[in-house]
Amino acid sequence: MAQHTKPGLAAGQALQGRSIVITRPLGQAGKLSALIRAQGGAPVLLPLIAIAALEDDEPLYQQLDQQLGQLDKQDWLIFISTNAVEYGMPKLLQHGLPHGVRYAAIGPQTAGALQAHGVRDVLIPQGRFDSEALLALPQMQAVAGQQVMIVRGVGGREVLAETLRARGAKVCFAECYRRINPQKEDNALKSLWQNAQMDALVVTSSEAMRHLQALAGPWLKEIRLCVNHARIAESLPADAHVFVAQAAGDEAMLDCLIAALQDR
Repeated sequence: MAQHTKPGLAAGQALQGRSIVITRPLGQAGKLSALIRAQGGAPVLLPLIAIAALEDDEPLYQQLDQQLGQLDKQDWLIFISTNAVEYGMPKLLQHGLPHGVRYAAIGPQTAGALQAHGVRDVLIPQGRFDSEALLALPQMQAVAGQQVMIVRGVGGREVLAETLRARGAKVCFAECYRRINPQKEDNALKSLWQNAQMDALVVTSSEAMRHLQALAGPWLKEIRLCVNHARIAESLPADAHVFVAQAAGDEAMLDCLIAALQDR
């Protein structure tokens, strides 16, 4: 059962002697790793998601170019993640950003990535950062007749597009990268468990959780799992040890780890 942690717990060496496995892509684990070390813990990088650019000669790349040919007709550009900004903005800039287009992002980190590209006015939800929270904003209600381009990786949740279409918007995707699982076998996970190098696991996407469940053995129910959204834990059994961070960002995930491990 998922448990919600309280913010503001980090102090001293709260993770002394703890080994924390981080399943994020390697390029996105640096800050959390540093925070864990500052609390005496030992971060272990075991990415269950890797981000890969589309190849120039593959059909998906050609489809992306075709979609971006419609860029000048868009009323909204919605970015699903920082990866969507990193891989999407260079392509969008090549085609030329239309004047008057409005920008939205799933959360503040994605908005910050857009601001690094000079985009100042970005619509983001408050408090909770997911498609449902973005859809609840007033600006996403009256979209009938508007054209919306969702910049994302290949595949993913459809709730944002489906809801906007139901509200009368015309929605298309600019899929600019793909997610892959770099762990083909469970040997690394099993070794960490057998050698007592896994006191907690950080999982920050539903896709990474699916990969984890496919690779892990029955020992997974004994591990403290720290996630940044309750939805990520939905597929786990009720007796799983899941802890949910109370806010976005690495500091909140650090608090979640401390809360999860303080009674062990």
